[in-house]
Amino acid sequence: MTGLVVTAGLGLLAVALLYAAHWLLVPWHSVLRPGPYQSGWVPEAHALSRYHVRWYLATLLFLAFDVEMLFMYPWAVVVADLGAGAVIEMFVFLGALMVAVAWAWREGALRWV
Repeated sequence: MTGLVVTAGLGLLAVALLYAAHWLLVPWHSVLRPGPYQSGWVPEAHALSRYHVRWYLATLLFLAFDVEMLFMYPWAVVVADLGAGAVIEMFVFLGALMVAVAWAWREGALRWV
């Protein structure tokens, strides 16, 4: 029990020392304050501003095609060894992907107006 108390005390002391070192070493009296991302530009909008939902749909569509490529590259290497079954499985996978693209098209994810 005393070992647990000593370990917890040392942990709290270490955290307190780190906070004190940060407080002492940070240059508080800087004349030039860096801008956001140190570009010097004043931000025009809040950092947590909302995006339109179509950007999320476009992102999901991009990720679907990106994951498709992750599956197709290794498949292309071994398709000759696996035979016709592998080709059928890939066409089923691509069919499911095309259903997702048709849904995204119907929902307007590909319209940018």
